[in-house]
Amino acid sequence: MRNNYLWAIPLLVLFCFFSACNQSVNQKEQKAEVSKEDFHIYILIGQSNMAGRGKPGKLDTIPHERVFMLNKNNEWELAKDPMHFDKPVAGVGPGLTFGKMMATLNPQVNIGLVPCAAGGSPIDSWTPGGFHEQTKSYPYDDAIKRIEEASKKGVIKGFLWHQGESDSKEEKVGSYKMKLAELVGRMRTAGGNEKIPFVVGGLGDFFVQKNAFAAEINSTLETFAKENENVGFVSAKNLTHKGDDTHFSSASARELGKRYAEVMMDLQQ
Repeated sequence: MRNNYLWAIPLLVLFCFFSACNQSVNQKEQKAEVSKEDFHIYILIGQSNMAGRGKPGKLDTIPHERVFMLNKNNEWELAKDPMHFDKPVAGVGPGLTFGKMMATLNPQVNIGLVPCAAGGSPIDSWTPGGFHEQTKSYPYDDAIKRIEEASKKGVIKGFLWHQGESDSKEEKVGSYKMKLAELVGRMRTAGGNEKIPFVVGGLGDFFVQKNAFAAEINSTLETFAKENENVGFVSAKNLTHKGDDTHFSSASARELGKRYAEVMMDLQQ
Protein backbone atom coordinates (compact mmCIF):
# COMPACT_ATOMS: atom_id res chain seq x y z
CA MET A 1 0.00 0.00 0.00
CA ARG A 2 2.87 2.30 0.94
CA ASN A 3 4.48 1.83 -2.49
CA ASN A 4 1.33 3.05 -4.19
CA TYR A 5 2.02 6.54 -2.86
CA LEU A 6 5.75 6.73 -3.52
CA TRP A 7 5.10 8.42 -6.87
CA ALA A 8 3.52 11.37 -5.03
CA ILE A 9 6.62 12.24 -3.03
CA PRO A 10 8.46 14.07 -5.87
CA LEU A 11 5.29 16.01 -6.64
CA LEU A 12 4.95 16.98 -3.00
CA VAL A 13 8.56 18.19 -2.90
CA LEU A 14 8.00 20.30 -6.03
CA PHE A 15 4.79 21.71 -4.60
CA CYS A 16 6.55 22.77 -1.40
CA PHE A 17 9.43 24.30 -3.37
CA PHE A 18 7.20 26.42 -5.58
CA SER A 19 5.02 27.40 -2.63
CA ALA A 20 8.12 28.66 -0.82
CA CYS A 21 9.25 30.57 -3.91
CA ASN A 22 5.84 32.15 -4.36
CA GLN A 23 5.74 33.10 -0.71
CA SER A 24 9.18 34.73 -1.03
CA VAL A 25 8.10 36.68 -4.12
CA ASN A 26 4.89 37.77 -2.42
CA GLN A 27 6.86 38.99 0.59
CA LYS A 28 9.09 41.07 -1.65
CA GLU A 29 6.09 42.51 -3.46
CA GLN A 30 4.49 43.38 -0.14
CA LYS A 31 7.62 45.20 0.95
CA ALA A 32 7.68 47.12 -2.33
CA GLU A 33 4.01 48.10 -2.01
CA VAL A 34 3.90 50.51 0.90
CA SER A 35 1.73 53.54 1.51
CA LYS A 36 2.64 56.75 -0.30
CA GLU A 37 3.67 58.34 3.00
CA ASP A 38 6.10 55.48 3.67
CA PHE A 39 7.82 55.69 0.29
CA HIS A 40 10.50 58.35 0.79
CA ILE A 41 11.90 59.72 -2.45
CA TYR A 42 15.22 61.47 -3.03
CA ILE A 43 16.19 63.31 -6.21
CA LEU A 44 19.78 62.97 -7.44
CA ILE A 45 20.80 66.03 -9.47
CA GLY A 46 24.00 67.63 -10.71
CA GLN A 47 26.71 66.51 -13.07
CA SER A 48 29.04 63.54 -13.52
CA ASN A 49 30.13 63.05 -9.91
CA MET A 50 26.49 62.64 -8.91
CA ALA A 51 25.81 60.37 -11.88
CA GLY A 52 28.93 58.42 -10.91
CA ARG A 53 31.97 57.44 -12.89
CA GLY A 54 33.46 54.81 -10.59
CA LYS A 55 33.84 51.23 -11.80
CA PRO A 56 31.04 49.05 -10.37
CA GLY A 57 32.08 46.13 -8.20
CA LYS A 58 30.10 43.31 -6.61
CA LEU A 59 29.08 45.56 -3.72
CA ASP A 60 27.46 48.00 -6.15
CA THR A 61 25.22 45.38 -7.76
CA ILE A 62 23.82 43.92 -4.53
CA PRO A 63 20.37 45.44 -4.02
CA HIS A 64 18.69 46.36 -0.77
CA GLU A 65 15.13 45.03 -0.53
CA ARG A 66 13.78 48.49 0.41
CA VAL A 67 15.79 50.70 -1.93
CA PHE A 68 14.36 51.36 -5.37
CA MET A 69 15.29 53.53 -8.35
CA LEU A 70 13.23 55.11 -11.09
CA ASN A 71 14.84 53.77 -14.26
CA LYS A 72 15.15 55.41 -17.67
CA ASN A 73 11.65 54.21 -18.59
CA ASN A 74 10.12 55.70 -15.42
CA GLU A 75 9.66 52.25 -13.87
CA TRP A 76 10.53 51.42 -10.28
CA GLU A 77 13.03 48.62 -9.75
CA LEU A 78 15.52 47.57 -7.08
CA ALA A 79 18.42 50.00 -7.15
CA LYS A 80 21.90 49.04 -8.27
CA ASP A 81 24.78 50.78 -10.01
CA PRO A 82 24.99 52.22 -12.51
CA MET A 83 21.74 54.02 -11.75
CA HIS A 84 22.25 56.91 -14.13
CA PHE A 85 22.00 56.79 -17.90
CA ASP A 86 23.31 60.23 -18.89
CA LYS A 87 26.33 58.77 -20.67
CA PRO A 88 27.61 55.25 -21.42
CA VAL A 89 30.39 55.77 -18.85
CA ALA A 90 27.92 56.09 -15.96
CA GLY A 91 29.06 54.05 -12.97
CA VAL A 92 29.29 54.22 -9.19
CA GLY A 93 28.11 57.47 -7.63
CA PRO A 94 27.05 58.45 -4.10
CA GLY A 95 23.34 57.72 -4.66
CA LEU A 96 23.13 53.98 -4.00
CA THR A 97 25.13 54.05 -0.77
CA PHE A 98 23.06 57.05 0.33
CA GLY A 99 19.86 55.11 -0.34
CA LYS A 100 21.01 52.01 1.53
CA MET A 101 22.10 54.03 4.53
CA MET A 102 18.80 55.95 4.62
CA ALA A 103 16.94 52.63 4.51
CA THR A 104 19.01 51.29 7.39
CA LEU A 105 18.38 54.40 9.46
CA ASN A 106 14.64 54.32 8.61
CA PRO A 107 13.61 50.64 8.81
CA GLN A 108 9.90 51.41 8.58
CA VAL A 109 10.01 52.96 5.09
CA ASN A 110 11.04 52.25 1.52
CA ILE A 111 13.53 54.51 -0.23
CA GLY A 112 13.10 55.68 -3.82
CA LEU A 113 16.01 57.20 -5.75
CA VAL A 114 15.42 59.30 -8.86
CA PRO A 115 18.64 59.67 -10.90
CA CYS A 116 18.58 62.91 -12.92
CA ALA A 117 22.23 64.06 -13.11
CA ALA A 118 23.82 64.95 -16.44
CA GLY A 119 27.57 64.68 -16.85
CA GLY A 120 29.29 67.96 -17.69
CA SER A 121 26.19 70.06 -17.15
CA PRO A 122 26.70 73.67 -15.97
CA ILE A 123 24.20 75.20 -13.58
CA ASP A 124 22.78 77.26 -16.47
CA SER A 125 21.38 74.05 -17.98
CA TRP A 126 19.46 73.49 -14.75
CA THR A 127 16.95 76.16 -15.67
CA PRO A 128 13.60 75.86 -17.47
CA GLY A 129 14.35 75.16 -21.11
CA GLY A 130 18.09 74.81 -20.48
CA PHE A 131 19.77 72.52 -23.03
CA HIS A 132 22.93 70.51 -22.39
CA GLU A 133 24.82 69.74 -25.56
CA GLN A 134 26.97 66.87 -24.23
CA THR A 135 24.01 64.72 -23.28
CA LYS A 136 21.54 66.21 -25.77
CA SER A 137 19.15 66.69 -22.89
CA TYR A 138 17.26 69.30 -20.90
CA PRO A 139 18.50 68.48 -17.38
CA TYR A 140 16.06 70.66 -15.45
CA ASP A 141 12.99 69.94 -17.57
CA ASP A 142 13.75 66.22 -17.59
CA ALA A 143 14.19 66.22 -13.81
CA ILE A 144 10.87 67.97 -13.28
CA LYS A 145 9.08 65.34 -15.36
CA ARG A 146 10.67 62.55 -13.32
CA ILE A 147 9.84 64.29 -10.05
CA GLU A 148 6.21 64.47 -11.13
CA GLU A 149 6.25 60.78 -12.00
CA ALA A 150 7.92 59.78 -8.74
CA SER A 151 5.46 61.86 -6.72
CA LYS A 152 2.64 59.59 -7.83
CA LYS A 153 4.01 56.79 -5.65
CA GLY A 154 5.74 58.55 -2.79
CA VAL A 155 6.73 61.76 -1.04
CA ILE A 156 9.76 63.84 -2.01
CA LYS A 157 11.94 63.94 1.10
CA GLY A 158 15.13 65.53 -0.18
CA PHE A 159 17.42 66.66 -2.98
CA LEU A 160 21.08 65.74 -3.46
CA TRP A 161 23.06 68.22 -5.56
CA HIS A 162 26.63 67.62 -6.67
CA GLN A 163 27.74 70.08 -9.32
CA GLY A 164 30.20 72.89 -9.83
CA GLU A 165 33.14 71.56 -11.81
CA SER A 166 31.67 73.03 -15.01
CA ASP A 167 31.19 76.40 -13.30
CA SER A 168 34.70 76.61 -11.85
CA LYS A 169 35.56 79.46 -14.19
CA GLU A 170 36.35 83.11 -13.55
CA GLU A 171 33.33 84.37 -15.46
CA LYS A 172 30.89 82.01 -13.71
CA VAL A 173 31.77 81.78 -10.02
CA GLY A 174 30.41 85.22 -9.15
CA SER A 175 26.82 84.39 -10.11
CA TYR A 176 26.80 80.80 -8.84
CA LYS A 177 25.16 81.47 -5.47
CA MET A 178 22.27 83.40 -7.02
CA LYS A 179 21.67 80.67 -9.59
CA LEU A 180 21.81 77.97 -6.92
CA ALA A 181 19.24 79.84 -4.80
CA GLU A 182 16.90 80.00 -7.79
CA LEU A 183 17.39 76.29 -8.48
CA VAL A 184 16.64 75.32 -4.88
CA GLY A 185 13.44 77.34 -4.95
CA ARG A 186 12.25 75.81 -8.21
CA MET A 187 13.06 72.27 -7.11
CA ARG A 188 11.27 72.66 -3.81
CA THR A 189 8.23 73.98 -5.61
CA ALA A 190 8.29 70.93 -7.89
CA GLY A 191 8.60 68.71 -4.82
CA GLY A 192 5.54 70.29 -3.25
CA ASN A 193 7.19 71.70 -0.12
CA GLU A 194 9.26 74.86 0.24
CA LYS A 195 11.20 73.37 3.15
CA ILE A 196 12.35 70.08 1.59
CA PRO A 197 15.95 69.39 2.70
CA PHE A 198 18.49 70.22 0.02
CA VAL A 199 22.04 68.86 0.42
CA VAL A 200 24.92 70.19 -1.66
CA GLY A 201 28.24 68.42 -2.06
CA GLY A 202 31.69 69.97 -2.24
CA LEU A 203 34.13 69.40 -5.06
CA GLY A 204 37.03 67.03 -4.44
CA ASP A 205 40.39 68.26 -3.17
CA PHE A 206 42.02 66.82 -6.27
CA PHE A 207 39.89 69.06 -8.49
CA VAL A 208 40.43 72.14 -6.34
CA GLN A 209 44.19 71.66 -6.53
CA LYS A 210 44.17 71.94 -10.31
CA ASN A 211 41.50 74.62 -10.64
CA ALA A 212 41.85 77.92 -8.81
CA PHE A 213 38.14 78.75 -9.06
CA ALA A 214 36.92 75.41 -7.70
CA ALA A 215 37.84 76.54 -4.19
CA GLU A 216 35.53 79.51 -4.63
CA ILE A 217 32.70 77.20 -5.72
CA ASN A 218 33.25 75.12 -2.58
CA SER A 219 33.24 78.22 -0.42
CA THR A 220 30.00 79.35 -2.08
CA LEU A 221 28.35 75.96 -1.51
CA GLU A 222 29.34 75.86 2.16
CA THR A 223 28.28 79.47 2.79
CA PHE A 224 24.98 78.90 0.99
CA ALA A 225 24.22 75.97 3.29
CA LYS A 226 24.92 78.07 6.39
CA GLU A 227 22.79 80.96 5.20
CA ASN A 228 19.71 79.03 4.13
CA GLU A 229 17.17 76.98 6.04
CA ASN A 230 17.14 73.21 5.54
CA VAL A 231 20.24 73.27 3.34
CA GLY A 232 23.25 71.14 4.24
CA PHE A 233 26.81 70.95 2.96
CA VAL A 234 28.76 67.71 2.45
CA SER A 235 32.53 67.96 2.44
CA ALA A 236 34.54 65.89 -0.04
CA LYS A 237 37.66 66.36 2.05
CA ASN A 238 40.28 63.59 1.74
CA LEU A 239 38.37 61.71 -0.97
CA THR A 240 40.30 60.45 -3.98
CA HIS A 241 39.81 60.40 -7.74
CA LYS A 242 39.75 57.39 -10.00
CA GLY A 243 42.88 58.43 -11.88
CA ASP A 244 41.60 61.35 -13.94
CA ASP A 245 41.80 64.21 -11.39
CA THR A 246 38.07 64.86 -11.88
CA HIS A 247 35.88 61.92 -10.85
CA PHE A 248 35.62 60.17 -7.50
CA SER A 249 36.81 56.61 -7.26
CA SER A 250 34.19 53.99 -6.44
CA ALA A 251 35.29 53.83 -2.80
CA SER A 252 35.21 57.61 -2.46
CA ALA A 253 31.81 57.83 -4.16
CA ARG A 254 30.44 55.38 -1.58
CA GLU A 255 31.96 57.38 1.26
CA LEU A 256 30.44 60.54 -0.21
CA GLY A 257 27.06 58.79 -0.20
CA LYS A 258 27.43 58.07 3.53
CA ARG A 259 28.23 61.71 4.18
CA TYR A 260 25.18 62.80 2.22
CA ALA A 261 23.01 60.48 4.33
CA GLU A 262 24.44 61.81 7.59
CA VAL A 263 23.77 65.42 6.61
CA MET A 264 20.30 64.58 5.28
CA MET A 265 19.39 62.86 8.56
CA ASP A 266 20.60 65.89 10.53
CA LEU A 267 18.39 68.19 8.44
CA GLN A 268 15.36 65.92 8.77
CA GLN A 269 15.71 65.69 12.53
